[in-house]
Amino acid sequence: MTSTTDTTAADGLAGEAADLLRREGVTDARFDDYSRHLFSRDASMYTITPLGVVFPRDADEVAAVASVAGRLGVTLTPRGAGTSLAGQTVGAGLAVDMSRHMRAVLDLDPEARRARVQPGVVQDELNAAAAPHRLMFGPDTSTSNRATVGGMIGNNSAGSGSLRYGMTIDHVRTLDVVLADASRTTLGPLTAERRAALAARPGLEGDIHRGLARVLAENADAIATGFPDFWRRACGYRLDRLARDPDFDLARFVVGSEGTLALVTEALVDLVPRPARTVIAVGHFTSVPDAIAATGDALELDPAAVELMDRTILDLSRQRIEYAPLGSILRGDPDALLFVSFTGDDEAELVDRLRRLAKAWKANGHGYHTLEAVTPAQQSALLKVRKSSLGLLMAAGSGTRRPLAFVEDTAVDPVHLVEYTTRFKEILDRHGMEAGFYGHCSVGCLHIRPFVDLAVPGEAERMRAVAEEVRDLVTEYGGVNSSEHGDGLARSEFNRKIFGPDLYAAMQDVKRIFDPDDLLNPGKIVNAPPMTDHLRDAALPPAPPLRTRLSFEVVGGMRGAADRCMNIGLCRKTSTGAMCPSYIATRDEEHATRGRANALVKALSEPDPAAALGGERLHEVLDLCLMCKACKSECPLGVDMAKLKSETQSHYHDVHGVPLRTRIFGSVRTLYRLGSATAPLSGLPNRWPVLRRLMERATGITARRPLPAFERRNLVRWFRRRSAPAGPAPMGELTFLADSFATYTEPGIGRAAVELLEHAGWRVRLESRGCCGRSSLSKGLVDDAKAKVGGLVGLLSEGAAAGTPIVGCEPSCVLTLKDEAASMLPGDPRVADVAGRVRQVEELLTEALDAGRIALSADSWPAGRRILFHGHCHQKAEVGTGATVELLRRIPGAEVVELDAGCCGMAGSFGFEAEHYEMSMKVGSDRLFPAIEAEGEDTVVAATGVSCRQQIGHGTERRAWHPVELVAAALAPRDPDGGGTGRR
Repeated sequence: MTSTTDTTAADGLAGEAADLLRREGVTDARFDDYSRHLFSRDASMYTITPLGVVFPRDADEVAAVASVAGRLGVTLTPRGAGTSLAGQTVGAGLAVDMSRHMRAVLDLDPEARRARVQPGVVQDELNAAAAPHRLMFGPDTSTSNRATVGGMIGNNSAGSGSLRYGMTIDHVRTLDVVLADASRTTLGPLTAERRAALAARPGLEGDIHRGLARVLAENADAIATGFPDFWRRACGYRLDRLARDPDFDLARFVVGSEGTLALVTEALVDLVPRPARTVIAVGHFTSVPDAIAATGDALELDPAAVELMDRTILDLSRQRIEYAPLGSILRGDPDALLFVSFTGDDEAELVDRLRRLAKAWKANGHGYHTLEAVTPAQQSALLKVRKSSLGLLMAAGSGTRRPLAFVEDTAVDPVHLVEYTTRFKEILDRHGMEAGFYGHCSVGCLHIRPFVDLAVPGEAERMRAVAEEVRDLVTEYGGVNSSEHGDGLARSEFNRKIFGPDLYAAMQDVKRIFDPDDLLNPGKIVNAPPMTDHLRDAALPPAPPLRTRLSFEVVGGMRGAADRCMNIGLCRKTSTGAMCPSYIATRDEEHATRGRANALVKALSEPDPAAALGGERLHEVLDLCLMCKACKSECPLGVDMAKLKSETQSHYHDVHGVPLRTRIFGSVRTLYRLGSATAPLSGLPNRWPVLRRLMERATGITARRPLPAFERRNLVRWFRRRSAPAGPAPMGELTFLADSFATYTEPGIGRAAVELLEHAGWRVRLESRGCCGRSSLSKGLVDDAKAKVGGLVGLLSEGAAAGTPIVGCEPSCVLTLKDEAASMLPGDPRVADVAGRVRQVEELLTEALDAGRIALSADSWPAGRRILFHGHCHQKAEVGTGATVELLRRIPGAEVVELDAGCCGMAGSFGFEAEHYEMSMKVGSDRLFPAIEAEGEDTVVAATGVSCRQQIGHGTERRAWHPVELVAAALAPRDPDGGGTGRR
C-alpha cells in the first residue's frame, strides 16, 4: 500500500519532471492521475503506475526526456502500441509513448528494398507504403494493424510467416538511438577500423564497445554452450549472435532488448517482395493432437505458414457478428483447424501444392476435410478470425478469470510438438487449469493461455508452479521459453535458470555497460522481480457499491464491464472497420476504447465512484466518444463504451446538472414534431445566418452545419389521409416504427418503405405515438430514456398478435428495441417480446423480392448503376449490414460496393455540437469523404442512417439515398429528379 509520504514525494518529483521537460521544449507530457493510470497497463497481466507520460515529437525530444530522467534519477519505459503480452511496457518512471507523434515512414527505397521509419509507425502503415512497389516488411504479426515497428524491434517479433521471413532481428539494418546518458548515435554493421575508433572514444558509447568486447572474451565458453539450440528466440540478450558476427552489428544486438539498452528513434529496415498470390488449405480435425500431427505433411510442401486454431476460439468466433462468416464455410464441427498458407507469384503452382497437401492428408489419415481458399474473398473470413485469435480467447474470460499470458510463448522443434503439447496439457490437467490453444505449428510455437483468476487467494502461486514446470519442460526439449513475445515481467525471472549462472551474469554485465544507472526499463530480461509481483487483478481493490441506472449483466457490474478490456489494443487500428473513430482522428490513447475503459476502471475503483463518475477529467476522456458502438462488435472483449458512457453521463448530470443543449437534443422528437407543424417557418434559421450564430451562442449548436429541413406533409399526415390498399394482405400485419426522421424530415423514406411493404403483401400499422429514447440515452438522460422506451414498448405490445414483425428505417431507433431496452428495463417481459419481433425492413423486402411478391424494373433509373453503400455504425454492431447489401443487389444490374469507411463522424447530435464540429468532419474526412469523392457522378450513394446521410451531404455535396428509396424507385422506370417514391 502506498503511504501518504510516498504519494507526496511522487507528486513533488512529477512536478519537477514536468517543469524540467517544459524547459527542454518537451510540451506533450501528462502527469495527472488518469493519464498515469492509462499507461499503467499493457496487454499483459501486470500493472505499474508510472510517474508520468511523455509523447516525444522527434529524436531531439527523446534525448531531452533521457536527459531529464538522468538528472532526476527517474526510469524510462519506451512504449509503442502497448500491446506487449509479458509486461515489457509498464514501469514506475516516465512512460515514453513513441506511437503518437513519431509514426512516419521517412523514406522508402524500392530498388534497395529498404525503408527508414520512426519507431511509432504501425506495421500495416509501413506495408501500405511499400505495397505499390510490391514490397512489405517480412515479420507478420497478428497485431499488424496496431503494432509499431519500434515495439517489434523491442520484442524481436516474428509472426505467422517466420518460417519464411525469420524474425525482426533479420530485417533491421541500422538504428538511430538515444543512449542512457542522453547521447545519440547510430548502430549498425562496423568495419574493424570503425569499431576500434568507437572503442577509443570517451564516454558511454566508447564504454559500450570496450565493455562488450570484454564480455565476449570473458564468457566465450558460456556464450557458445549456454543458449538454447532452437533458432526462434525472443529472450535474453543475443550475445551468441554478436559473438559470431564479423560486423559487430549492435543494431541487431539491441533488437529484442525490450528498451533496456537504448531508446530507438529511427530504424532502417529491409523489405521483402510481397507475394502476388496466397492460397490457404484449411484442414478440419477432431482433436488438437491430430491437427499438430498433420503439420509434417504440410512442412514437406514448403508452406509460408502453418497455423493452429482450437475449438475454444472457433466457438467464440461463431458468437460474434464480426466473425460469424467463418462458421458458414466450415464443414461439420471440427475440434481444431490447421491453416496452411502457400505464397508466391504462380497461382496454378500454389493451388497444385494445396491439392497435393489435401491428398497427402487424406492418404495419411489426417483430418476429415480440407477447405480450399484460393481467392481473397474466400480467405477474408479465415484471416479475420486467425488474426483475432488472441482477442477471441480473451473474450472467453469472465470477471477476473482470464486466459493469461505466462506460458503462451514457448517453442520447440516442430518434430517434438505433438509429444511436447501432450505433456504440456498434462501439466495443466495436474493443476486443474483449462487453456485455449492456437499458434504457429510450422515453427513449433503454440500460444497456450491457461485460465486463471488472480483475484482468488492461492491462484498466483498455482500460476507460478505451472510456469516453472513448463520452463523445465521446454528446456528438456531444447526449446525456448519465449519465441516472439519477449521476457518482460512474466519470464525474465527465469532467465537465470534458463541460461545458467555464467551466461546470465554476462547478460547482467551487458545491462550495466549500456545503462550504468539502471534507468532504461529496469526489471526486464535481467534483475527482474518475481513474476507474481505487480499483478493487475490482485492489485485492484474491491469495487465500491454503486447504484446504476442501466443494467450491466456481467460479473462485477459496471466496473466489470469496463474491466473486461485486456488492453490488446484493437481499438488502435486506423485503416479498417469503425472502431475507434476518435482514436483514428487524434492518435491519442485516452480517446481509444482501451483508454476510456481503463479510465472508467479507475473511477469505479475510487471510494466514492458516483462522485468520480462526475469528475471533469473523466468527462474529458469520454467526451470524444461518438457512441458508435463499433467497440461492441469489433472489440473481441465486447466492451460496450456507448452504454458505459450513457451511464457515466447520467452521474455527471447528477453532479453538475443538465445543460440546455442536452435537454434540447434529448427532446428531439418533440422538437421535430413542432418543426414539422410550423414548416416552412421552422426553416428560417437555415436561411438567416444571423439566427444560426445567435443559436450557437445561446445553445452551443454549431452554425457551420445546416439544420434538418422539416416537412409539413409528414409521414403521419400522409398515412392518415391516403387511401389504404383495399386488397387482402396475405402476409398479415406488421408495425412500422415511425421514427422522428422518416416522419418529420425525410417522410419520403417512410412513404417508400410503407408502400413497398404493402406491395409485398403486408398490412402496415404505423406506430408514431412514442419514442425509443435513443436521443435521451445518448446524452445521459437515462431516466427520461427509460420512460420513453417503456412507453413505446407498451404501445408496441398493445393489440399486436404474437410474432407480429416490427420494422423501421432508422437503424439506431429500431435497434434500441433489440439492445438498450433490455438494459433500461431489465426483467420486463414485454421488452423481450418486442426485441424478438424486431426485423430489418431490408430483410422483409428481400424475402418479398425473392418470392416474387415484388418485381423491380430493369428500365428504372437505379438499375444498372454502381451503388456505393455506407452502413450505419449501430447496424454494423448489432445485426450487420448483410441484409441491406442483399436488398440493393436485387436491383437489376446494380453493382453494389459496401464501403469500409468507418464511422461517418456525425453520430447523431455529436456533429451538431460546436466544440465537436471539427472532430466530426475530421472523422468523416478520414475514409468516407475521399471514397465518395473518388466516385463518378453516375455512382449512387446509399446510407441507412440519417446522420450518415446528413454528413455525406454536408461533407461531399452528394446526395445519399436510403436503400428503400432506391428499391421503391426501381419499381418502375423513373428519373431520379422525378416524382414518386424515388424522390424525397
